[in-house]
Amino acid sequence: MKGSDKILVDTSVWIEFFRKKEPYYKIVGNWIDEDRICCIGLVLAELLQGVKTEKELSVIKDFLYVFEYLNESKELWEKAGELSFHLSKKGIRAGLSDCYIAAASRENEVGIITLDKHFGLIQKVIEIKLIEV
Repeated sequence: MKGSDKILVDTSVWIEFFRKKEPYYKIVGNWIDEDRICCIGLVLAELLQGVKTEKELSVIKDFLYVFEYLNESKELWEKAGELSFHLSKKGIRAGLSDCYIAAASRENEVGIITLDKHFGLIQKVIEIKLIEV
């Protein structure tokens, strides 16, 4: 998948999509139709953690079969931990989950769409492609 036009949709944007909030509902919907969405286990887990009904649970579990999953490895966790370390050394605080998402995006050369401001700070330390809306 490296170098593809795939986009990793962060949990914050999925939440807006499921609430049918624009512009995310239309944009993500178009990317789904164009088969541009990719996912990682962490985003799936975060979404499952936030469901409120069995129906929502079922919809989110379909992510396993609908979207392409990025390659994940123990080395990716190592890169996320190192990124967190380097951010901390620069006085930048970002959660390990955000560091992991950024590391996965960089390793697989895909863009990220997020509402989380931490990614702008992370971008000061490593090169990641943030999709602006």
